[in-house]
Amino acid sequence: MGNRYIKSPLNYTGGKYKLLPVIEPLFPKNIRYFVDLFAGGANVSVNVNADRIISNDYDSNVIDIYRTMQSLPLGDILNHIKGRISEFGLSIDNAEGYNNFRAFYNSSQQKNPLDLFVLICYSFNHQIRFNRNGDFNMPFGKNRSQYNSSIENNLRNFVQSIQTKNITFTSKDFSELDISKLKTTDFVYCDPPYLITCASYNENDGWNENSERKLLNLLDNLNARGIRFALSNVLTNKGRTNEILLKWSEKYNVHHLTNTYSNCSYHAKDRSKDTTDEVLITNY
Repeated sequence: MGNRYIKSPLNYTGGKYKLLPVIEPLFPKNIRYFVDLFAGGANVSVNVNADRIISNDYDSNVIDIYRTMQSLPLGDILNHIKGRISEFGLSIDNAEGYNNFRAFYNSSQQKNPLDLFVLICYSFNHQIRFNRNGDFNMPFGKNRSQYNSSIENNLRNFVQSIQTKNITFTSKDFSELDISKLKTTDFVYCDPPYLITCASYNENDGWNENSERKLLNLLDNLNARGIRFALSNVLTNKGRTNEILLKWSEKYNVHHLTNTYSNCSYHAKDRSKDTTDEVLITNY
């Protein structure tokens, strides 16, 4: 499943690559501007067909990686990555090399976004996290985390896509991105942090009920202007229900997606405590 889709070289938490074969066919056709409000790994941005694509994420570090990959020849990108791996002896079992490289990156006055990409490849679960001082602080990944042929293949396809498509990368809070000029031929996709799941982006009240209501209000405003939108989210997860979203969704179309989480897939008549009800909510 999903072989015809391009996969981001970043294994981003909550990435939509595996769900693309389910959600992309539900998108409208003939899109003028496509706005990806919470791009994350940019799996949706690089696979959608539109005249122009706005790929936005609040994390400027991630957007800087994409902008750098978009601006450089593929050969230069690959040479830089392999050069750093060789220079610091990065491997699946060299924690010291990783720690030395992380210290080098954090102490660099002009941080290279490609260095951050390499760090992510070798970090724990390929995750991205910075401390309050702005230092990358993910521990060494070991076991599986490394730059390999699979990631390089994803990288090649990803770079080709972002360099050939009319795609602009921006880094703003979703509420600050200017969408006032969108028309009815445009389409906004949202894959925000999920209010009732546990992830690094939900730490320290990163996404709360106020954030949720602000986003849903934005989508209501888009609907009032006749602009199409789709929202990825979960209604239930591990015994919890997003009551705010459930109530709001009643006025729109809710597509229940069949996907497996911890070997427990969604069944309409069996919402067990381990069930995740992943949905795509649309106004068309």
